[in-house]
Amino acid sequence: MLRLEIPKYYKVKKGQTIEEIARAFQVSAYLLVKENSLKSEPFAGQMLKIPAYRGNEYTVQAGDNKALLCGSEERYEKVNGTDILYIGMRVIL
Repeated sequence: MLRLEIPKYYKVKKGQTIEEIARAFQVSAYLLVKENSLKSEPFAGQMLKIPAYRGNEYTVQAGDNKALLCGSEERYEKVNGTDILYIGMRVIL
């Protein structure tokens, strides 16, 4: 089985957003921001550290909770870098 190597760092390309980069590496946008102490969108050429936690992206629906999505509240917070959860939010499972 071919396994793709995920880089530890990524050089931002012109026009890329946090959401696009997070989606490309299957990490939470919240965790990407937190890991890099970002206060705004990254700039072209900026090096970002890519968090180690990965998963599939999912849009929260009515009735979902942290434990249902990730097995436990602790894992949800670790993978997504936040304790926030609301309908319509994109999270990593």
